[in-house]
Amino acid sequence: MKRRTLLVAALGLTGCSGRGPAVDRLTIAAGEPGGFYLEFAQLLAGQLVASGVARETQVKSTGGSADNLRLLAKGETDLALSLADAVTAGPGVRAIGRVYENYLQCVVRADSSYKSLRDLGGATISAGAAGSGAALTASRLLVSAKVDATTSHLPLAQAADALASGSIDAMFWSGGVPTATLDKLSKQTPIRLLPLDSSLGALRRTYGAVYQDVRVPTGVYGATAPVSVIGIPNLLLCRPELSADVARGVAKTLSRQAVHLVPPSAVGAQFLNLQSLVVTAPIPLHDGATEEYRRLYG
Repeated sequence: MKRRTLLVAALGLTGCSGRGPAVDRLTIAAGEPGGFYLEFAQLLAGQLVASGVARETQVKSTGGSADNLRLLAKGETDLALSLADAVTAGPGVRAIGRVYENYLQCVVRADSSYKSLRDLGGATISAGAAGSGAALTASRLLVSAKVDATTSHLPLAQAADALASGSIDAMFWSGGVPTATLDKLSKQTPIRLLPLDSSLGALRRTYGAVYQDVRVPTGVYGATAPVSVIGIPNLLLCRPELSADVARGVAKTLSRQAVHLVPPSAVGAQFLNLQSLVVTAPIPLHDGATEEYRRLYG
């Protein structure tokens, strides 16, 4: 997938403190068009300018977590969003905060015969876009559930089109709920989410407690009852070399501007409070973020 760069904030805003910006430009590696990563990153980018953290911000559209981690490792982005299960603890990565819950969703057409994950044996599935955290989690889930399927890795919009046309039987997507692309699809081609909770135990035994049982509420994508899916925390990451001033500013923005960082359509769990923002293990917080959280909350 080609990477697009979206410029979301311009010059000239310095916040209300009277001081100049902590940095001229900040880049944020986000995710696919139509997904929550990109929406959240665009909102954050705007608030970082309004709060005087950066003179301008740039949001990079990517395939998702794996792409973002590569960009961070190469020094080609300042901030990056990633699923917690995609991150390996090491000297080259720090966290600014735990920002929201990602929902791993397995989508089928409403008129299909598939009722459970195990029914997908032999099916044709898009198991998350190449370079996404969804691809990693979906692969782990299929192995844990012992589901042998034919898999491809389509970007979100292509996967939705393929499901609507019947060229694939199911698609995995990891993001907030509702996801705009899937919501649009549900109004044109009725869809269902498959319950995933029956495979959660095996997933946790093999890969750890990062995975949680979360529910997509009634009404999302036309559902008549809640559906249990897999929750994975999402982290906002940086390199240790990010300046302490910038890290403090980003942390302050996350905690103080939380109301402006949630897309209006979102109904999923947000972690933009002290109790959750600091829970980033096994990835340590950047020292600047730690200082800011202590300053704000004692």
